[in-house]
Amino acid sequence: MPKNTKRKNNKPDAGKHIYTGRLEVTRSGMGFVVVDGLETDIIIDRDSMDTALNGDEVKVEVRGHNDNNRRLKGTITEVIRRKQSEFSGRVEVHPHFAFLIPESEKMPVDIFIPLHLLNGAKNGDHAMGRIVEWTGKTKNPVGEIVSVLTHQSVNEIAMQGLLVENGFPLSFPDDVLEDAARYPEYLDIKEIAKRKDIRDVLTVTIDPVDAKDFDDALSFKELKGGWYEVGVHIADVSHYIEPGSALDKEAYRRATSVYLPDRVSPMLPERLSNELCSLRPHEDKYTFSAIFVINEHGKVKDHWIGKTVIHSDRRYSYEEVQEIIEGADGDNAKVLHTLNGIAKKLRSQRFKKGAINFSSQEVRFQLDETGKPIGIVIKESKEAHQLIEEFMLLANRTIAEYVGGIKCKGENVPFPYRVHDVPDEDKLKVFSLFAGRFGVKFDLSSPGTISKSFNAMLETVRGNPEQHVLEQLGIRTMSKAVYTTDNIGHYGLGFEHYCHFTSPIRRYPDVLVHRILQECLEGDIHPIKHLEAQCRHCSDQERRAMETERAANKYKQVEFMQDYVGDDFEAVISGVATFGFWAETVAHKCEGMVSINDLGDFDDFEFNEGEYALVGRSTGLRFAMGDKVKVRVVSANLAKRQIDYSVLELPDQPGRKLRGVGRSSGQGRKLTATESFAYGKKPAKSKINNNRKKK
Repeated sequence: MPKNTKRKNNKPDAGKHIYTGRLEVTRSGMGFVVVDGLETDIIIDRDSMDTALNGDEVKVEVRGHNDNNRRLKGTITEVIRRKQSEFSGRVEVHPHFAFLIPESEKMPVDIFIPLHLLNGAKNGDHAMGRIVEWTGKTKNPVGEIVSVLTHQSVNEIAMQGLLVENGFPLSFPDDVLEDAARYPEYLDIKEIAKRKDIRDVLTVTIDPVDAKDFDDALSFKELKGGWYEVGVHIADVSHYIEPGSALDKEAYRRATSVYLPDRVSPMLPERLSNELCSLRPHEDKYTFSAIFVINEHGKVKDHWIGKTVIHSDRRYSYEEVQEIIEGADGDNAKVLHTLNGIAKKLRSQRFKKGAINFSSQEVRFQLDETGKPIGIVIKESKEAHQLIEEFMLLANRTIAEYVGGIKCKGENVPFPYRVHDVPDEDKLKVFSLFAGRFGVKFDLSSPGTISKSFNAMLETVRGNPEQHVLEQLGIRTMSKAVYTTDNIGHYGLGFEHYCHFTSPIRRYPDVLVHRILQECLEGDIHPIKHLEAQCRHCSDQERRAMETERAANKYKQVEFMQDYVGDDFEAVISGVATFGFWAETVAHKCEGMVSINDLGDFDDFEFNEGEYALVGRSTGLRFAMGDKVKVRVVSANLAKRQIDYSVLELPDQPGRKLRGVGRSSGQGRKLTATESFAYGKKPAKSKINNNRKKK
């Protein structure tokens, strides 16, 4: 079981009270720099921010305390890294200069655009601009227009806006594209001679049906005595990206690909991500591999790590493999069944050793040609997904264990581990009381018993509407997984050593892992300077990518629900706050808010934080996390990315109608099934289903 270690403090620079942190700016314009290791944030007045913007990584010099002498007060002395350098807005052209008027409240000043940097934009155009220079001597940054968006659809503008708001560029600089274009498509004979050649071994890829960047492949060969040789082969991105090159710097800057409902914002240019590095079928490719001698029980007798050249014989989608697992005929069916059997044993072993069995539900939007959602599909992790997952976990753990056992000048080799700390004790105590409502008793005496309790709870609620809510709430009690050189293990997976090795096309830490791993294999180790800072950057970028993806999914949910205003849905309460509760529809996983003001006619409710519930002061009625409710869609606001619901039935009291429902319904409106039941009438057959309404 991984050990628990607190994060290192952020110490001030020698001789000065200067810290490095992240700036957060409030709507009022006041700023706060969040510094790891400091108990309180550092207050920054508007006049002391220099050119820093919300989300920037900055250096701040502490120059005293605020008026009540309780909080540190400081001045920003340097912007180390900007969260966002591109902004969307309206172009305003004057005779000798132009401005981009940003839409975002997070950009407090207009961007000055020299006329020669308009790049075709005209007065009034909606465009995307990039800051190219900004010093503290000028109020307005100097920028250039990157693209004109006036002709684009509303969806295009929204998706691009979300990317730039979170600091992800919409295009690659010319020098990066030139760097990527100079690599030949053919493999070099001299390079092949340096590698293990397994092109004659059966090799397949298994990915989403719409995937274009194939990071990983599996090879399979039957050995004597009930043993198998299973190879995990990963695209050798580090062969193409030279440290310090324009391509490398841009990959590090982005640190991750971002997956939105209708597009991918890649970490690498398409030339690499979809062509040279992608393990496409019937093509020879450079790979970095971990090859295991393993039996049907998941016992690993031996393994080999090194660079290889492979030839993928077959590309499968997850759906194709799942059909074969469930009994359908197909190519290499015997091999796939063998691999799946081994994966199931590996999975079982993980859970016995303390891994937590959080399942994953993925919401996929069915989009029309304009990007408008016309349906929502809920995809769950099945055996085909778990087959790939287990072999990737095995490879990641094996690589981390190998590097973790190597010394350089008597010290551990600096390495970007993927770590996950034990759960927060206070959050866990509250959650364990809540889980008791579902018949689960938590044993909090040790990390091992905690993980067993989580698994018992998840098994109890599996398949029930509240499963997703409880999993999400359980995940919130957990620490965040991050990249760091301080190896404290991975609690959620139950591993003492773990890293990310298997997705270098879309994650920069994997590229770093490949480089360090190769040095270890060659015995020529050159520790990367400032590796911990790079780990922190990659963790930050991962968080921003997740925020972008969540915002994009929310936008699509709101857009989808615009067609259902006035309709009723079964839902589960997914969050509770002082101002109301969130409910998530069972059919589509679309989350919206029920305001506490809408419950005012029924009772005066107060928030009970310890029970994740709103409780009526007079009646004792409760709206708690996990409760089933019926809701009506009141509004779907795209600008705010917000869905508003009203509640129709009380939890655990089906058919009982809340006061005020239907007041403004209008003469002659047909009663809903809920209202008919409440009035003693026979309910009409419901027309609500998982498909879109017919117009």
